Amino acid sequence: MASSNVCKLCDKGSKMAGGYSNRIRATKFNPSGDRRKYPNLQWVALAKTASGLSGGRIKICTRCMKASKHLELKAK
Repeated sequence: MASSNVCKLCDKGSKMAGGYSNRIRATKFNPSGDRRKYPNLQWVALAKTASGLSGGRIKICTRCMKASKHLELKAK
């Protein structure tokens, strides 16, 4: 995927989520259950190179950030 709402490491993107319960379906309004959910993307700095130059930064999801996957990448 080449969208801006996609994690660069794990390719996590948006998905359709939601739905509604039987209680909401029984009320007098028209329920609409589907909503698009987006991943929690954050800017993170890449690991510095051996020469001490800045590694740059990318947008990744918070799950990859918590697993420190961005520190394993080498800057291009």
